Amino acid sequence: MIQLESLRKKEHFLLVLKQKAVSNNFFSIYRKKNFIKNSKQSKKKLYISFVMKKKIGTAVKRNRIKRKLRGIVQKLLKIDSAINLNYTYIVLGKKGLIKNVTTLCMRKWKKVLKNWKI
Repeated sequence: MIQLESLRKKEHFLLVLKQKAVSNNFFSIYRKKNFIKNSKQSKKKLYISFVMKKKIGTAVKRNRIKRKLRGIVQKLLKIDSAINLNYTYIVLGKKGLIKNVTTLCMRKWKKVLKNWKI
């Protein structure tokens, strides 16, 4: 099983956010080739962080969006490994994700990954 690891340092966030983003009504995704040194553990890790703006709403709404996005990533990793582990990702959630169904968001995510040709 692939472990999701969040970015911790400000410098890591800034490096990834300088890259070009792909976005839609639900989220924006930034990615950069892995620059974080892995420890000698045998577990595979996906470096991904989910970020929300305070304009979206209360902490409850923001955390619900993060949980949806985390669930989408877990499903995509189990189904067909659509997400490349050689990249570090930052996902900015948007307000449109609160009201929509997870399956629709997953289709949008797959479309973004196809456009990136990972």
